[in-house]
Amino acid sequence: MPEQNPEILLVDDNARDLDLTLRALRAGNLTGQVIVARDGEEALDYVFCRGPFTQRSFEDQPRLVLLDLKLPKVDGLEVLRELKGNAATRPIPVVILTSSREQQDLVRSYNLGVNAFIQKPVEFAKFRETVLQMGLFWLGINEPPPKEAFRERK
Repeated sequence: MPEQNPEILLVDDNARDLDLTLRALRAGNLTGQVIVARDGEEALDYVFCRGPFTQRSFEDQPRLVLLDLKLPKVDGLEVLRELKGNAATRPIPVVILTSSREQQDLVRSYNLGVNAFIQKPVEFAKFRETVLQMGLFWLGINEPPPKEAFRERK
């Protein structure tokens, strides 16, 4: 049986935030297939089928990338730059989910092509509701890009 495309690539190095995000997604039954990357390099390796992910098919891309900005190895803005700068991965929706309150992060993210920018609420109930609404939109309401939107890698 072919492997089902992952629904979400969750990229965050903070164990607490990962746990809260996964709990919020579970509450909305949105955890069908969640792949967790704990740094930017691992996220890029996953998407571009490098390193430990060389056996993964490039055709099986996540429907959504939830990306923190403050990451080890490769920061979130560089991950975003690489994803949106490549015709083969540009159609993948990327949502920044960060605790950053800096205006420059917001501006840079949109200049690099982010699909949405969400500041993580501090209060768990609000955080849970935010993640739930975001997941429902991107995985339930939003029409994902068709295969034709993904061009050949160069």
